[in-house]
Amino acid sequence: MITFQELSGITGGNIFSDRADEEIKYLITDSRRSFFAREALFFAIPGKRHDGHDYLSSAYKQGIRQFVVQYKPDLTSFPESNFLVVDDVVGALQAIAAHHRAQYQLKTIGITGSNGKTIIKEWLYQMLIPYRKIVKSPHSYNSQIGVPLSVWQINKEHEIGIFEAGISTTGEMKKVAGIIQPELGIFTNIGSAHDEGFTSTEEKVTEKALLFEKAKKVVYCKDVEIIDRALSHKGFTWGYSSEADLVIEDLKLYDSFSVVHLKCKDQSENLSIPFVYKASVENCMHCVATMKLLGFSFYEIQEGLNKLQSISMRLEMKRAINGCSIIDDTYNNDFAGLQIALEFVSHQKQQLKKTVILSDIQQSGVPEKELYQQVNSLFNAAGIQKLIGIGDQLSSNSDCFDIPAAFFVDTEEFLKNYDMSEFQNELILVKGARSFMFERLVKTLEERIHGTQLEINLDALTNNLNFYKSKLKAETKLMVMVKAFAYGSGSLEVANFLQFHRIDYLGVAYPDEGFYLRQHGIYLPIMVMNTSEDSFDTILKYDLEPEIYNFNILQKYITHLNGRVSPIHLKLDTGMHRLGFEEQDLDKLINLLQAHPNLQVRSIFSHLAGADEERHNDYSYDQATKLKEWSDRIKKALNIEVIIHLLNSPGIVRFPDLQFDMVRLGIGLYGLETNNQEQEKLQPIGKLKTIISQIKTLHNGETVGYGRHGKIDGEKRIATIAIGYADGFSRAFSKGVGEVWINGEKAPVVGNVCMDMTMVDVTNIPAQEGDEVEVFGEHLTISEVAQKINTIPYEILTNVSQRVKRTYYVE
Repeated sequence: MITFQELSGITGGNIFSDRADEEIKYLITDSRRSFFAREALFFAIPGKRHDGHDYLSSAYKQGIRQFVVQYKPDLTSFPESNFLVVDDVVGALQAIAAHHRAQYQLKTIGITGSNGKTIIKEWLYQMLIPYRKIVKSPHSYNSQIGVPLSVWQINKEHEIGIFEAGISTTGEMKKVAGIIQPELGIFTNIGSAHDEGFTSTEEKVTEKALLFEKAKKVVYCKDVEIIDRALSHKGFTWGYSSEADLVIEDLKLYDSFSVVHLKCKDQSENLSIPFVYKASVENCMHCVATMKLLGFSFYEIQEGLNKLQSISMRLEMKRAINGCSIIDDTYNNDFAGLQIALEFVSHQKQQLKKTVILSDIQQSGVPEKELYQQVNSLFNAAGIQKLIGIGDQLSSNSDCFDIPAAFFVDTEEFLKNYDMSEFQNELILVKGARSFMFERLVKTLEERIHGTQLEINLDALTNNLNFYKSKLKAETKLMVMVKAFAYGSGSLEVANFLQFHRIDYLGVAYPDEGFYLRQHGIYLPIMVMNTSEDSFDTILKYDLEPEIYNFNILQKYITHLNGRVSPIHLKLDTGMHRLGFEEQDLDKLINLLQAHPNLQVRSIFSHLAGADEERHNDYSYDQATKLKEWSDRIKKALNIEVIIHLLNSPGIVRFPDLQFDMVRLGIGLYGLETNNQEQEKLQPIGKLKTIISQIKTLHNGETVGYGRHGKIDGEKRIATIAIGYADGFSRAFSKGVGEVWINGEKAPVVGNVCMDMTMVDVTNIPAQEGDEVEVFGEHLTISEVAQKINTIPYEILTNVSQRVKRTYYVE
């Protein structure tokens, strides 16, 4: 273990310390994840919009006493603390991790490439775990910060380390290579991801190959010539090429598995791979080659392949029984993954009570008693109030836990004997190793809703949020609209996500939306756009901030306040001609505000009428001029400084010179850049999917659905899917207008869309009952779907019924 005193020699930084002999157990780069008090070292990483130095006080209040900074703070504000001042905080993090890695002699495997890094890491881990003690990157920790945090997990018990490395531009790989120090490597493939950071594909391959500069051997597909040219001198390869070390002589695909006939030197072998999709077969072949390189027999490799399953490489949040929510993280269980999952739990405010259902943590490399004492410390730091432990290890170490707990030998015993009605209005983290089959447990706890669901990708939300932040000046504030159920995505979950990301304001349409958020732990300022007299009490009680747009609502609010103080936001009509005060109203408005100083004007704003069309540019600038002139009159008359805001999502992209003090982000957060100027920079955040309920073969002249509008010509296979207009799939998609995506093909709608069901033509599609159906998502974009019925993407998103289950996930 490294002490704080040693950090100066490792990083070249200067120490200012009261307690330099303190050991360092955890590395923290985000003050919101300060679980571990005095055992943690906090890195104050500066960024364009958020500087870690701004959160030193917050971290200190949470118990952190050891810090790495780029400039020395006022030490009197941080008594009994240790500070290391360095030139580059991220560089110091990397140097500390590299020093830690150098203390251990384990064999390390570095994985890079454009796709498949995480799944290959997880599958290789599953295949190796019966034979070796292994440490690996948690989730997709492969960045300049993620790699050092991954390597920090290494301890003396580990025999093999498997670490991912991802880069976005030149100069990055050498840094992480020095931290991982891989003896063996895997280069998965090369694709278009992060192309903007390199001048050519060749440059990207050369940069990624720097991970393996000191490696002895690198596994890759011999058929990928551009990778082969870079690494042929140290490759251990597989592929169809006769020059590969593992030659694929034949590959047969069956319904649910593949059989590959391999030749290795003079030895031939048939291996059964439990997947049929090309990408999954390729990922398995990387694992097969790596196992062979490590000296395992084909028999042992086949045993490992038999255990592989399609893994949901993500942490999902779902609604559950009795007002609960589940965080489903069941694909594996290790200490680092548990720590990440608990961080996610700590940010959720939906329920106050927090429970963990945990399986044994296998092959941790730490003595059991010590391991579960550490787990108990994590639970206490994360505010966990109840534990359900499943497995022999947890049962044997029940005395390590000081929170209410129940223990079961296996999942079956829990499902048979635990009263599920005991779960009431709580957030339940389900974290289990694959062998415990916690999928059954999750299905038992999930809320009973039909097979249609809207998946919300929180990583895509993060990408989109960061894209718009990158357009803003450092001082520009950000309001995000979560009205209309967050454009159909779920207002509470999205608001909680935005609160974590420290945006400045939320905007809702009606007071009850703000009231709901306040009830569930959202404390950000909330502007309410549509206020009525009967909602004034709700606004005051729940600290909401009303938009005031005419004299009628203003006079009624003044009367209701009766001298009480309230913040308000003034809406000016500069050209939208929807709501707002006009120029001739300003004198009267100013007089009223002067007469009632209890009305605290927080912001003055207007709304662009044509922000997404270049032909309206002059009109938009005219609106901006009016807003500035009118707001200046109000500010001068009242002698106040307030926030001025005008831009919406398209305006943020098209009018960087009109940011004023704040902007309002709406549809752009959800992946739609309505200008179509930079749509490629955004990611779709939602996938609406359902299932095939039944398939029928119909013959010439038969009809489908109400009104017999679906006429069958010849012989057709017709699938009934579990979605209808009550779920938000409009009747306008009837009679072939709409289509859905099934197993790689588009299936047109047949006949009329029903309330709960729709029929589609799968005659030429290899489909069966229970198959997944994409209504919109990766293959059918929301914009494409909207065009089919001559509407806008907003309507498609907001029309998704609240009866449709929302699942939120992070990769």
